[in-house]
Amino acid sequence: MEQERPVTRVLVVDDEESQRTALAGMIALWGYAVETAADGQEALEKLGSYNAHVIVTDLMMPRMDGQELLRRLKAQGNGAPPAIVQTAFGNLETAVNVVHDLGAFWYLNKPIASQELRLLLERAAQQSRLAERNELLERQLSYQGLLGEMVGSSGKMQEVFALIQQVAPSRAAVLVTGESGTGKELAARAIHALSPRRSGPFVAINCAAMPDTLMESELFGHEKGAFTGAVERRAGCFELAQNGTVLLDEIGDMPVATQAKLLRVLEDGRVRRLGGKSEIQLDVRVIASTNSPLDNAIREGKFREDLYYRLNVFPIPLPPLRDRKDDLPVLTAALLEDLNRKHGTKVTDIAADVQDRLRVYNWPGNVRELRNVLERAVILAGEGTIQANHLPPGFGGAPVPAASLTSDSGELRVPVGYTIEQAERALIELTLQHTRHNKTRAAEILGISQKTLFNKLKEYGAQGAGSAA
Repeated sequence: MEQERPVTRVLVVDDEESQRTALAGMIALWGYAVETAADGQEALEKLGSYNAHVIVTDLMMPRMDGQELLRRLKAQGNGAPPAIVQTAFGNLETAVNVVHDLGAFWYLNKPIASQELRLLLERAAQQSRLAERNELLERQLSYQGLLGEMVGSSGKMQEVFALIQQVAPSRAAVLVTGESGTGKELAARAIHALSPRRSGPFVAINCAAMPDTLMESELFGHEKGAFTGAVERRAGCFELAQNGTVLLDEIGDMPVATQAKLLRVLEDGRVRRLGGKSEIQLDVRVIASTNSPLDNAIREGKFREDLYYRLNVFPIPLPPLRDRKDDLPVLTAALLEDLNRKHGTKVTDIAADVQDRLRVYNWPGNVRELRNVLERAVILAGEGTIQANHLPPGFGGAPVPAASLTSDSGELRVPVGYTIEQAERALIELTLQHTRHNKTRAAEILGISQKTLFNKLKEYGAQGAGSAA
C-alpha cells in the first residue's frame, strides 16, 4: 500500500483580497493546505497557531509590509518557514535585498507564472521538511540520553530534556535552578540551540564574578566618558545578544540596585547605555540561573520579588548527580570520549572497582567534579583502563577490604574516612553473610523492606544467592 504523502501547509499574504483568494485557490488545487493573511502583522499572528511550511507574500502592503515581515522571520533564525516574495514593483536591487539581505527563499515578479511558482513551492517545501526532520532527529537523540552537550538517560534527566524542548520554541523567560556543577549553562545553551533564535548570539554573564561597580556597564553598556575609565563606547550583554539569548548566571548574587534597573529593561524591552540619551529596542530571550533558592534571598530583602516572578515564568530544576547515578555509565563514556580528544589519550575503560567507588561517592561537586576526577585519571592512565591509583588521593575515603570490617564476633568496625554509603554497604553484606544470603531474614534484621534491600543490592551490583524463604 502506497504511503500517504504528508500535507504541506502554505500561508499566502496579500492585501488585495481578489489576488489573495485567487492565489490561494490555485495553490490548493496543487494539493497544498492553504491559509491566508491580509498583511504582515496578520501573518505573524496566524503563524502562532498555523505551522506553515512555506510563506508566499506580497512586498507592498499596509500596516506591516513584506520587508518587515521578512525581517521578523529572519530574526527567528532557522525555525522560520522559507518565504517566496511576489511584487509588481520589482527590480534587481529589490530582488537582491529580499533574497540576500532579508533571507527570502526566492523572488517573483507579478504577474506570477504559475509553473514557476509551483516549482519554487516544491523546492521550498523540501527545505522546510528537511528542517523538520533535523528537529525530529534532535528529539530522538534526547531520548537516547543526549540533548546538545547534556547527557543523561535517567528518568530525571528525561524530564529535564522534555521541559527544555517544550519551552525552547517560545519567548518565555526561563529560570534554571540547580547546585553548582549540575550543568545550568549547558541547559541554557540547549534551549538556545533548539529555539528559533539559534542562529543569533548566545551571551552569558556571571553575576557572581562581576564587581558591583562594573555590573551595570556589563549588562547595559556605556558611552564614552560615562564614568572614570570609560574611554570608549561599549555595548552591554543585552545589546550584544540582540536577536539571540542572554544568560544571567547566578542571578541571586546581583546587587539589589541593579535588579531594579534590570526589571525595567525586561518590562520595557528597551535598554539605555550608561551615560546615553537614547534607548535601544531589544529583541532578546532571557534565561537566568541560580545555585541557591531565591525564596530565602527574597525574605532577607536581597532579591526583588517582582523580578523573581518576571524571571520565573518557566522554571527548570536540574537534579544533582547523587540523585541520578543511573546516568554515570553514559556520563563517564561521554566524558572519556571528550577528554581523550582534548588530551590525545586513548583511555577506553574504567576498572570495576573504580566504577564501584564512583557509584557510591556522593559527588558534592556534581558533573563538574566528575569531569575533573576523570580528567586527572585520563592524563595519568594515558591509555587502556583507569585504575584506582589514577584517582585523586583519598577520593571517597580510602578503600578498606571487606574482611577488615568484621571481627570473629560478627561486629562491624568502620574506620575513620569511610563514607556513610560504604558503611551501609558493608553492613548489608555482613548481614547477608550472617543469614547465609537469606534476603527475607536479612531485611528483617536491618529493619528495611525486601524491596529496599533488592534495590540496594542492584545498586551495588551484588549477586546474592540462596534461599529467600
